[in-house]
Amino acid sequence: MTELGAITRRDVVGGIGMGLAAASMPALAATPGRKIGYAIVGLGSYATRQIMPNFVGCEHSRIVALVSGTPAKLEQYGAQYGVPKTHWYNYGNFDRIRDNPDIDAVYIILPNSMHAEYTVRAAQAGKHVMCEKPMAISVAECEAMIAACRKAGKKLMIGYRSRFEQYNRLAIELARGGHVGPTQIITAEHGFYARPNQWRLDRPLSGGGSLMDIGIYSLNATRYLTGEEPVEVVASESTDKSDPRFATVEDRINFLLRFPSGVAATCVSSYSSAHNSYRVIGTQGYIDMEPATPYEGHSMRIRKDGQVTQRTLPPAAKTQWAGQLDHLSEAILNGTDVIVPGEEGLADMRVIEAIYRSAREGRAVKVQA
Repeated sequence: MTELGAITRRDVVGGIGMGLAAASMPALAATPGRKIGYAIVGLGSYATRQIMPNFVGCEHSRIVALVSGTPAKLEQYGAQYGVPKTHWYNYGNFDRIRDNPDIDAVYIILPNSMHAEYTVRAAQAGKHVMCEKPMAISVAECEAMIAACRKAGKKLMIGYRSRFEQYNRLAIELARGGHVGPTQIITAEHGFYARPNQWRLDRPLSGGGSLMDIGIYSLNATRYLTGEEPVEVVASESTDKSDPRFATVEDRINFLLRFPSGVAATCVSSYSSAHNSYRVIGTQGYIDMEPATPYEGHSMRIRKDGQVTQRTLPPAAKTQWAGQLDHLSEAILNGTDVIVPGEEGLADMRVIEAIYRSAREGRAVKVQA
């Protein structure tokens, strides 16, 4: 999910560690002095406050180019990160990245409705792609993005930062390993108060409301904690249409996911209430994460055999963002697969479309296979 902060249509258009995780992440081959060069596409708040500052903690990734429709931002961040004017681009001349050998990959941090276009254009320009979540605004767009990168022979990775955060990695290991017995139930709740006048509240840019934004954390968590794909959803929407924030998008969606193993997940996505948690309930206890997927301050409690303990991990060697960036870079350098490819974003979008349909039609809906 891109988190650019307040952005207007003019801004956008004007320029036109744990065992399981360690096992799933490939080892890095020796590549002395080689760093993958990234072009940052979109210089909103998430890019400039979270992504770009975390390159300092990367071993194999560096910023080499900037793309923005705002000249002042190119001036500011070009100077801050030592990016020369020859490596500044706008949305109109974006395709010229093809001619810049310093750019190995692009990181697309634009409003959701722009992800597909710029992923396809980047692939056609011969660049690997990191794309923020949600991957796109429809299953069809996701499939087109995957096809474009496959045709170009380039990697496509989706920015699921929590997959590179140590508490979530541990939760995956414990949940899938049956630490509190086989998983029976998962609850996941994510929300925040969305301030007015943001692009995320404009459906043409966002593709939807809270579900396309913060709600993807609830959805994706159920999938990575079970290692399964949901087969059926039941959802209901609750939106105060008198609130001008919700003229075109939804506020809260509650949804129930049914998994092949019998696991049931109850989830909340909201733009009017603050929560960030999930709980994995097994036959012997539970794994509780609150907050579960924040930028910092993760907290894990485990109840097993009647005893509740706080699980505290030592500081991580890399932030979740640095780990995410270097993971794609390592995959490019070594010719290996990423753990969150385009197919991961497509899987989420298939469920999202089913959730919206269920909420609209008031019935259970099967998830597209």
